Amino acid sequence: MLPSVLGCRRMVATWKEALAGKIAEPMAREIDIFETQIELRKQGRIEEKLFAETRLRRGAYGQRYDNGQRNDGETVRALVFPSGELTKGPSTLWDAPGMMRIKIPFGRLTAPRMEALAEVAEEHSDAILHVTTRQDFQLHFVHIEDTPTIMRRLAAVGITTLEACGNTVRNITACPYSGVCSDESFDVTPVAHAMTYFLLGHRDAQDFGRKFKVAFSGCREHACGLVALHDLGAIAVKRTVAGGTERGFELYVGGGLGSVPHQAKLFDAFVPEAELLPMAQAIARVFARLGEKKNRARARLKFVVAKLGIDEFKRIVVEERARLTPDPRWMAWLDHRDAGTDRPLHPGGALPAGPHGGAFDSWHATNTRAQPQVGYVVATVRLPLGDLTSSQMRALADLSRRFTGDTVRTTVEQNIVFRWVSLADLPSFHAALQQIGLASAGAGTIADITACPGTDTCKLGISSSRGLASELEARLGGAQLHPSVSALQIKTSGCFNACGQHHIADLGFLGVSRNVGGRRVPHFQVVLGGQSRENAAAYGLAIGAVPSKRIPEVVERLTGRYVSDRSDGETFQGFIQRIGKGAIRALLEDLIAVPAYTDDKSFYADWGDPREYTIGDMGAGECAGEVVPLAQFGLAASEREVFEAQLLLEQGDAGRAAKLAYSAMLVAARALVQVQFLDVSDEPDHVVREFRARLVETRLFADPYAGDKFAQYLFHVHERGAEGGVTPEVAHQRIEEAQLFIEAAHACYDRLVTAKPAA
Repeated sequence: MLPSVLGCRRMVATWKEALAGKIAEPMAREIDIFETQIELRKQGRIEEKLFAETRLRRGAYGQRYDNGQRNDGETVRALVFPSGELTKGPSTLWDAPGMMRIKIPFGRLTAPRMEALAEVAEEHSDAILHVTTRQDFQLHFVHIEDTPTIMRRLAAVGITTLEACGNTVRNITACPYSGVCSDESFDVTPVAHAMTYFLLGHRDAQDFGRKFKVAFSGCREHACGLVALHDLGAIAVKRTVAGGTERGFELYVGGGLGSVPHQAKLFDAFVPEAELLPMAQAIARVFARLGEKKNRARARLKFVVAKLGIDEFKRIVVEERARLTPDPRWMAWLDHRDAGTDRPLHPGGALPAGPHGGAFDSWHATNTRAQPQVGYVVATVRLPLGDLTSSQMRALADLSRRFTGDTVRTTVEQNIVFRWVSLADLPSFHAALQQIGLASAGAGTIADITACPGTDTCKLGISSSRGLASELEARLGGAQLHPSVSALQIKTSGCFNACGQHHIADLGFLGVSRNVGGRRVPHFQVVLGGQSRENAAAYGLAIGAVPSKRIPEVVERLTGRYVSDRSDGETFQGFIQRIGKGAIRALLEDLIAVPAYTDDKSFYADWGDPREYTIGDMGAGECAGEVVPLAQFGLAASEREVFEAQLLLEQGDAGRAAKLAYSAMLVAARALVQVQFLDVSDEPDHVVREFRARLVETRLFADPYAGDKFAQYLFHVHERGAEGGVTPEVAHQRIEEAQLFIEAAHACYDRLVTAKPAA
C-alpha cells in the first residue's frame, strides 16, 4: 500500500511521486536511470551483457528457481535476466524471480531502516530477510520490475543497493563491536563510514576485472574483522610519537577466499589516518590498471599481488599515490572521528537479582558480551541460517527504540547485535525476544552455523548448505557438549565460491557432487585446519568428499576424537595438526562409501528436499560403456594424489606437495580424455594438448557458470613448471586449485556419460 502524502487521505499514484524530495538527488537520479534501462532492456535496445553488469552494480541478481527442479523432475534454472531465451520454468524472463542485495555499511542499522527493510521484504519478496557474511541483507524472489520501487523506499531512509554486486567495491565490513570492545585500539566505525562513501561510485573504482572487498578491525586478537581474507584490510593501531600517540592502520592487501584462498600480505605496518583514503584510492587505480580483465579466474587483486610480489606492488602503489590530485574528502572525516558512533539510551545498571529462569541463564551465558563501559552489554540476536521475518524485523526496530536507540548491527556470522543494552534492562530485553521467537541461546557456539544460500536460491549451488546447517543446528543445539566442542565453529558453502567462508572454520563443509551408479549424490568436502581467530589467520584444506547424509556423523566422530585425545588447552587446529590428516582420513574412511540406490535411497536426496538429487541436465554421452570404469578409476587416483599432496605439505615438503598436486590434475585430465581417446599417453605435454583440444576448445569441460576457469589452473602450472621456488603458501594454493580442477572433472564426466538410472 502506498503512503498518504503530507497527512492527507489522497493516495499518490506511485512510490516515485510519494518519495519525491525525500531522496538525495544523486541517489534518486541513479534509480531513475536504472528504471529507464530496465525499459530499454525489455524493448531489446540494450544488450544483455551490458545490462547484466548494470543491474549487478545496483544489487539485482539472478537466482535459482524452485530449488533447481520442477515438480515433474525437470531441471530449471530461471534467472532474472538469463543470457538467451528462457525455455523452462516461468513463461517469460520477466516472470523469473531474482535476488536483491542491499548494502549495510559495517552492518549499522537504525529503527527506520529496519522498518523499511521489513516493509519491502513483505511487499516485494517472500517476507524473509537474509543476513549475509558481508553484513548485507538479501531479499529473494524479487521481480526485476519491482527493484526501482525497492531502491526508492530504501533510499528514503539512507540505504543504497548501488555497487552491492558486480565488479565494484562491495559492502565494507567492520567489527560489530567497534566502540564497545575492550581490546580495540580505537573505534573504526568513523573510518569505515568514510571509506564507504568515498569509494562509492568513485571514478577510480569503476574499471575492475572483479569485485573488491574491504574490511576494518579494531584489534588483532579477535576474528571480528577477518582482515586476512580481504582485498584491502585495515587493523587499528597506535604508535608513540613526540607529544603523545598517533592513530593509524596496519594495512593488508591481496587477501580473498573464493575458489583458491589467499592470505592478505602486510602492505604497511602503519598508515596514518590521514593517508588511508588516498592510499585506498591509489590501490584501486593500480588494481584497475594492472588487474586481469579477460580471465575472470585470475582477476582479483590477490593475483596482482602474487604476480608482482608485495614489495613491487607497494612501490607501484606509492608512486600512484604521489600522482593523485588532492581531494578534500581525504581529510574531512577526521573532523568527526571523535564524535562517537552511538550513545546509550538508558543509564548503565546492574543485573536484577534472580532467579531469572533457565532459558534466560543459558541465553545470558552465550549471547551477551560485557562492554568496557560499566553496566552495559552487547546482546546477540541469533538468527538460524541468517533469516528473520518482516514481522520479527519490525519487532526488533521497536526493541531498539525501547532499549538501546540506533545501536544495532549485523554480523558476518549472520546474526544481529544490540549494543548498549543496560544490564538493568537485560531480563526485559530477553523476554521481548522470546515473544517474537528470537531468544535462542548458543550464539557463537558450534550450533551457531554460518551457511550461504546454497541450492535453495543460488544458481551456483551444488549441495544444500542451508539444509545441512539446519540439520546440524537441530542436532547440536540441544546436545550436552564438552566445552571445548561447544566453542568450535562450523561454516558451510554450497559451492567453491566460499560464500559460507568454510576455509576459516574449525569444521568447514564445501558442497560437491558425485556420480554413483548413474545417479548423482550430494557430497561435501570436509575442510579442516582453518582458523577465524586473529583476523582469519589460517585457511583449511579439504581432506576428502563425504556423502551429505553422513556429515553429521563426521562432526560426531571428529569432535569425539578431539575430546578424548586432546592435550590440555589444545586448540582444534593444533589437534588436527598434531595427529595429522592421514589419521583423520582413516577415521572417516568408512563414511565415504555410498550405499546402492536400491539399499538406501536417502543418500540420493539432499537435506530438506525429498526429491531425487540433481544439479542440472546431464549432457549427451559420447563414450562407450566399457570405458566408464577406467575414467572413474583415474578420477579416484587423482583424488588420492591430491590428498597425498596435503600430507607432504603437512610434513613440510612444499616442493613435492606442489608437484604432486600438479600430477593430480594431469591424472584427472587424462581420465577425461580417455572417455574419448583411450590411447592418450601419460606424458604431460600430450595429456595437456589432448585435454585442451578435446575438452576445452570444444567447451565440454566448461562449467556453465565458471567457464574454463578450472582448466586454466592446469594450463597455468603446466606452462610455468611445477618445480622450483615453491613456498608453503604456493603449495597450499596449488592443492586448492587441484581439488577444484578434480571437482570440475567429476562434473564434466557426468556431462559426458549417458547413464540410465539403475533398475
